[in-house]
Amino acid sequence: MPDLFTRWLKRSLTALIASLWLSHVASAAPLVLATKSFTEQHILSAMTVMWLNKKGFQVIPKTNIAAIIGRNAMLNKQIDLTWEYTGTSLIIYNHITEPMSAQQAYETVKKLDAKLGLVWLKPAAMNNTYAFAMQRSRAQREGISTLSQLVAKIEHIRQTDPDHNWKLGLDLEFSGRSDGMKPLQKAYNMALDRPQIRQMDPGLVYNAVRDGFVDAGLIYTTDGRVKGFDLQVLEDDKHFFPSYNATPVVRQDVLDANPGLAEALNQLTPLLDNDTISELNKRVDIDHQSPQQVARDFLRSKNML
Repeated sequence: MPDLFTRWLKRSLTALIASLWLSHVASAAPLVLATKSFTEQHILSAMTVMWLNKKGFQVIPKTNIAAIIGRNAMLNKQIDLTWEYTGTSLIIYNHITEPMSAQQAYETVKKLDAKLGLVWLKPAAMNNTYAFAMQRSRAQREGISTLSQLVAKIEHIRQTDPDHNWKLGLDLEFSGRSDGMKPLQKAYNMALDRPQIRQMDPGLVYNAVRDGFVDAGLIYTTDGRVKGFDLQVLEDDKHFFPSYNATPVVRQDVLDANPGLAEALNQLTPLLDNDTISELNKRVDIDHQSPQQVARDFLRSKNML
């Protein structure tokens, strides 16, 4: 009998504690989540809302928020949390352009933002940075898997067969940026003639590579068209491009007022790497599914809903 009573008491206390915790979470103010205006961020927003709702938090999503506007809104306590990229914070918010590893970039922005009351939680492995890409079949045929190998191939063709120079597709912004094409050429000792560069809208670069209009093009590493068009992302073997690891960033006062929030968000980030997010982006951009459906299916596949 005492054993039965003890078990009943333990179950009752557990239920009471859970009830009180859920009551506390439900009574807390809704969390305002801001995300930027592109597919990947829409998926992250939908995923975060569904997961945090499951964990007992109320979330109000605010989508299509420009980076600088979202940053100022967080500092002014109008936004509670967001998915930010280490490179964006490093370069855009803090004006730091010196090369550093992904871990160094994360530690730097985490330390700087802590002074402003912003907490960087665990970073995801997904790194939405620049890279060059080729048709996968062609890259394999040519034996090109790194940017150095691409540069060597371009130079060989330039020297031996100038009538058939390889063409690179670049977006207009990167061509003219102070941290763009010119320093990249210097880092990789990449000599290019003007006819080899094709400038175009960023979204058209993927089509141009797929259709052979250019031999290689500048892309974003987690874009859904990388998978959808079967492109080979070339390794940046000299580590020129900065890391853009997606990371939940939350105001410290919000974490203090919402026990369990950091733990819940830190359960999402280990699930997200480049291969995973590229596939999810593809389902929206190529397969025309909604970000909400893609996020829901993904969480269900991980037994999280």
